[in-house]
Amino acid sequence: MGLKKGKYAYVKLSEGKYVKVRVFKGRADNVPDKYIVVGPIVKKPPHTAKVIDILELPKDVADKILSDVYMTTK
Repeated sequence: MGLKKGKYAYVKLSEGKYVKVRVFKGRADNVPDKYIVVGPIVKKPPHTAKVIDILELPKDVADKILSDVYMTTK
C-alpha cells in the first residue's frame, strides 16, 4: 500500500540507496517514461512504500532512472 494509491514508489538502487519515483499506470512496463524521478536519494524508504529493485526493471527503464538520478551538469 502507501504513497497515494500506487502513484509513487521507491526504487532500490543499491543497499541503503533508494529514490522516489512517480509511476504512470497507463503506460507499458517497458517504456522508460513510466517512471519519473521526483525525490532525492534516501537511506530508508517509508515502511508503507512499495519498493522496486532496479534489477527487476527492464534495462532501458533502469538506465533512464540511473541517468536521472546521477545527472551531471557541465
